[in-house]
Amino acid sequence: MTTLRQLAVETLTHMVESGQERLAVDDEARGILRQWMLDARKGSQPAPPVPVAESTPAPRAEQPEMSVEEKLDFLRQKAADWKPARRLGTLREKMVFAVGNPHARLMLVGEAPGYEEERQGEPFVGPAGQLLTRILGAMGLQRSDVYISNVCKFRPSMGENQGTSNRAPSPEELAACQPLIMAEIRAIQPACIVCLGGSSAKGLLGTQQGVSALRGQWFECQGVPVRVTYHPSYLLRNEALSARRSVWEDMLEVMQRLGMPISEKQQNYFR
Repeated sequence: MTTLRQLAVETLTHMVESGQERLAVDDEARGILRQWMLDARKGSQPAPPVPVAESTPAPRAEQPEMSVEEKLDFLRQKAADWKPARRLGTLREKMVFAVGNPHARLMLVGEAPGYEEERQGEPFVGPAGQLLTRILGAMGLQRSDVYISNVCKFRPSMGENQGTSNRAPSPEELAACQPLIMAEIRAIQPACIVCLGGSSAKGLLGTQQGVSALRGQWFECQGVPVRVTYHPSYLLRNEALSARRSVWEDMLEVMQRLGMPISEKQQNYFR
């Protein structure tokens, strides 16, 4: 049964995506919304996707006569000068969009570009991206078989002397870029999404819970099944076999969901 909270979020999301910018609420409604926000921050339960409180409407690229490639090209152009992100003043200038197969059944969503991604203009090309490529290879996939993107399209800034250092995107930065990734999902229409890292899950699912609490479950984003797992950079920092086993278990569930063949060797990795 749909709860009042879910119905409210669905209604508000539809209003935002249709271009409505403001909504008058009374004190009672404001109190209810505030309580939901506080509950989500406490991690009492995963919050449903939250509409972005932004004056710029979500990009519309759903005209039936447009091909997937045309929709993505439209979104890429919109993202390059995305006003909600630019106005924050906390993100760097270069936009890094996405890469991969626009007709992919599997979509991988990371957090934000890092140093190498910004330099090369492509997501997941640094050390974490190289590990992701090896994980895909173990699944029997190549990068060209999947679609790879990030919730945040710009590298989060750490000041003039940032160098190669990176940081996770803030809630405000995730919210500013959320309409772009949601529009990408509608364009790609994948059969399954994998959130790589906690920031990705926050951006797509609206939850405040960490990866450890979200793993082992299926969620939904715009009707698409979503699995949450650790970011490859976490595996580079944590060499424990248990961490790598956890990610592989998640990927086996994804393969099963997609109806991919799973060999005995794949089934018994890390056992």
